[in-house]
Amino acid sequence: MPEITPALLDEIRARFAHVDACPFQGPRVFFENAGGALTLNSVVDTSSKFAAIPDNQGRDNPAAHALVAVIDKAKADMAKFMNASSGQFFCGESGTELLFRMIRTACVNAPKGSKVIGSSIEHPASRSAARRWAEIAGLDYVNVQHDDANGTVDVAAYEALLTPDVAVATILHTSPVTGMGVDVEGIAAAIRRVAPEAVIIVDGIQHAAHGRIDIASYGIDGYAISPYKVFSRHGFGIGWISDRFSTMPHDQLIGAADTVWEFGTRDTGAYATMSDVVDYFDWLGGEVSDATDRRARIVAAGAAIHAHEKRLTDAMIHGTGNLKGLKDMDRVTLIGGVENPAREGLVSIVVDGVPSPDVVTYLNDRGIRTHTRKADHYSGNVLDPLGYADAIRVSLCHYNSEHEVAHFLAALDDMP
Repeated sequence: MPEITPALLDEIRARFAHVDACPFQGPRVFFENAGGALTLNSVVDTSSKFAAIPDNQGRDNPAAHALVAVIDKAKADMAKFMNASSGQFFCGESGTELLFRMIRTACVNAPKGSKVIGSSIEHPASRSAARRWAEIAGLDYVNVQHDDANGTVDVAAYEALLTPDVAVATILHTSPVTGMGVDVEGIAAAIRRVAPEAVIIVDGIQHAAHGRIDIASYGIDGYAISPYKVFSRHGFGIGWISDRFSTMPHDQLIGAADTVWEFGTRDTGAYATMSDVVDYFDWLGGEVSDATDRRARIVAAGAAIHAHEKRLTDAMIHGTGNLKGLKDMDRVTLIGGVENPAREGLVSIVVDGVPSPDVVTYLNDRGIRTHTRKADHYSGNVLDPLGYADAIRVSLCHYNSEHEVAHFLAALDDMP
């Protein structure tokens, strides 16, 4: 199994900005990665470089030609990173905006009276879009109820509600509330067996930072990520769509090619930062494996990331050194259970008798950054069925250390 050693972890941390200190707060442990991961130093440099370039792509001059080459390279890099052997990548405003656009397009092109299916575990980025556009397009929305106990949804839950008239399907790859992953390949295959022509769209926003994206194996039509959650920066989203989805009638300028999905001139620097992200995964894969193929190194990086993050969440749950873990703290309840193989670098907890915002403030005062999830339009679909008004989300990434976990456990155990 590829492994991130202590020495390699030091090298990894050196590649990220503000890894152990906030420019406003000072020294801190960053356990708010699900809200936005740390940014690669190379992304910071690239963003600055391209922000200064006055030229636009699509013109007949040397600078424009160079910008087009940068974009083409980034698209090829992303295809390697996500293992997409066909289809196209494009930029949008955000991952949420791209999900809305893809789901809207699929719904308005679906036969009247057909169905849209999705799960209650989904982030509102896909769930809100699917419900809104199903109603506008005259489609029936079918809700697949997730399992409250384990914080995810499985193939059988989808299978129970699938019918041949399903025209659009949405799948969440990983929950940003529970931290649990979903079997995208299995659910997509189940949909194809019953409704082979359905347009399947996946929200990969939370999953992307943990690696292991394999679009070619999923049999889907759309996949969206938010680059600021996978070591790039804010201000744009990345979408992938299949060849058949590319040519489906969609919002575009009159006279534009059928496959154009971008609006206006996109930021070349945004694309360029995605090459930085893929280069980072490639580098990491070379450090944890002997692979020579670029995709193989990316796969190895994903495996090492998953293994390291599991060690960290296991330490957080079961304890490390002489520190008790979350499962042994009397007032703490873990959402999704103690032993859950679907967990991806995130632990959500509730502290009995203490409002979650107060816990987050307490930890922040001790230099540990976490986040409150409230039973609102973002997280109520998960927290309301459990009877919780709020929860504390502790989200890790592979650049975090067991020492940081120990700091968190000690602080929480000492909380009055």
